[in-house]
Amino acid sequence: MARSKTFNPEVALSKAMAVFWEKGYAATSMQDLVDAMGIHRGSLYDTFQDKRQLFLRAIAHYHHTVVESAIAHLKARGAGREAIEWHFENLAERALESSPQRGCLVTNTLVELAAQDPEIATILKKGLQQVEDAFFQALVRAQDQGEIAADKDLRALAHYLTSSLQGIRVMSQVDTEPDSLRQTAQLVLSALD
Repeated sequence: MARSKTFNPEVALSKAMAVFWEKGYAATSMQDLVDAMGIHRGSLYDTFQDKRQLFLRAIAHYHHTVVESAIAHLKARGAGREAIEWHFENLAERALESSPQRGCLVTNTLVELAAQDPEIATILKKGLQQVEDAFFQALVRAQDQGEIAADKDLRALAHYLTSSLQGIRVMSQVDTEPDSLRQTAQLVLSALD
C-alpha cells in the first residue's frame, strides 16, 4: 500500500524554484533543495525524479506563476500602449523587490545553460516568445487605437521590448538604483513614439 505524501508538492516546488532562482542550476545542490523544500531525499526523488526533472518543473512553475502573472495586463481586453508603459514604468520596483536581487529565472537560466542544453534553451525560448506575443498583441491594439504610428513594425518592436525587458532584469542584479532603471525603461518606451 502506497503511503500518502506528507507534504504539498506544489509548495515544495515553489521552494525549489526559489533556490534555483537564487543560486542557479549548477550551484544548487541536492542538499540545498532538500533543506529548502523541507522534505526527505526519498520524497524528492519519488515525486520529482531527479534534480534536472525538478528544475524543468520549477521552470514551468515559474512561467505559470511569475511570467503569466507579469504579462496578464498586456493580454487583457483593450490593453494597449498604457499597459506597455505601465509594465516598464513599474519594472524597476518589481525588479528590486526581491533581496538579494535575483533578476529573471528565465534569463539567468538562458545565460547559464542555453549554450550547453538545447532542450532547456527551447523551453525558455517558448516562454520568451509568449512574452513577446503579449507585447505584440498590446501593440496591435495600441496601433488600432491610434496610440502608435501606423508605420511601426510591431513584431520587431515586440521583440525589442522583450529583449529590453530581459536586459533591465539582468541590470537590476548589479544596478540597484531605481532611478537608473526607471531612466532606462523610459528610453525603451521612447521607441513607441
